[in-house]
Formats: sequence, structure tokens, C-alpha cells
Amino acid sequence: MIDKLSKMSVDVNILNWGPCIIKLKIIDDLKNILLEDGVNSKIDFRDKLAGIIDNEKGYNQETKNKVVPYLSHYLGVYDQMFERFTGKPYDKKPEYTLTALWCNFQRSHEFNPPHDHDGKLSFVTYLSIPDELKKEHSEYVGRSCGPGGIQFIYGNGPRECITYQSFFPEEGDIFIFPAWLKHWLSPFKSDCVLISVSGNIHDSAPLNAIQNFAPKYLKNKNEEK
Repeated sequence: MIDKLSKMSVDVNILNWGPCIIKLKIIDDLKNILLEDGVNSKIDFRDKLAGIIDNEKGYNQETKNKVVPYLSHYLGVYDQMFERFTGKPYDKKPEYTLTALWCNFQRSHEFNPPHDHDGKLSFVTYLSIPDELKKEHSEYVGRSCGPGGIQFIYGNGPRECITYQSFFPEEGDIFIFPAWLKHWLSPFKSDCVLISVSGNIHDSAPLNAIQNFAPKYLKNKNEEK
């Protein structure tokens, strides 16, 4: 019997578990828009963020309007990957709205502590990773995400469970993930500036549902009186 089992082929499925995170590349056109407008921005965004970073700038509505057509494409990719990840299609496709967009100019010893974001989805994309930081990271000895890295944290469990994902990003990388997912950006020692852009995405469908539901609800209540 044991010999028979050893010769059998077995179909195996590994069940997806936890949040859906995707990583892909943005095109240079989008990267250039975000970089130029981020450098020129005068909007101080620090009071809205958790980062221990001295220079965090918000983008104006004009920049957001330029970014949305590009971002819509990447969110469409996320939706496809999410359906594949969960193994089932959406009952109704999300109707996304870009609600916040800001640029992080992270310097030596600055960092983002573990935190989450507001909204349905969030993203971070990397515009400039200096050679000094790449060298520092290549020389890092340890088991965390390392200098200038990003780490996503989910759930509790023994070492047999995967409770985090760590990356040292490349220029042009964009990570899209659920806004509730805890993540953090590690500090570094090099005298340079790591430039990244983050944003929050809301699903406007629930808001539309509330707006459509409220008048009908009030009308029915009045008719019951």
C-alpha cells in the first residue's frame, strides 16, 4: 500500500491566506509627474501622517487629476489580482476615489513607525533610491527589511506562519495593499534622501449607497406614520 501511494500523482492546492498585496512598476511618465510636482509642492502634509519625517508634502488637485488616469490602470490590475487571489469575482466592481496623495522625502535616521491608513486601499511608490542607500542595504546583516526597506505586518502566530513581508524597493516599484494593513518604513544611516509617494483610495460605492438609501428610508418612515 505504501509503495502504491509513493507512485501516485497528487493534486495539491495551497489556500491563499491574509491580505492581497501586489507589486508592479509604474511608467516613467507617472514617476516624472510625481517627482516634479512633489519637489515643487508647498503643502505641508506632516500633521496628517504618522511618519517621523521632516519633509512630507501634499499634492494639489491639479496633480491628482493628472495622476488618476495612470492610477486607474494600476487599480484595475489590483482588482484582477484580488479576484484571482480570493478565487471569486466581485459582485460589484469597486468605484475608486483618490482621497489623499503625498510625497515623503525621507532623510538619515527618519522613519515611519507601524501604522495603517484611511480608506479602502493604499499604495506607496518609490521615485528615487540613492546609490548610498543601495550600498548601505547591500551591506546590511540581519533579518528585517533592512535600511530603507518596507515591511507589511499581518496576524499572529508561531514561526511556521508567515506574518510579514519585507522588501527593499527599486525605483518605480509600487505596492498596492488594503488600507487597514499595518506597515512601516525603516530608517537608514546614509546621508541621502529617499523619495516615495503614498496615497489613499476610498471605494465610493458605499457612499453612493448611503445617499440613495437615505431619501427612500425617510420616505418610507413618513408613510408609516
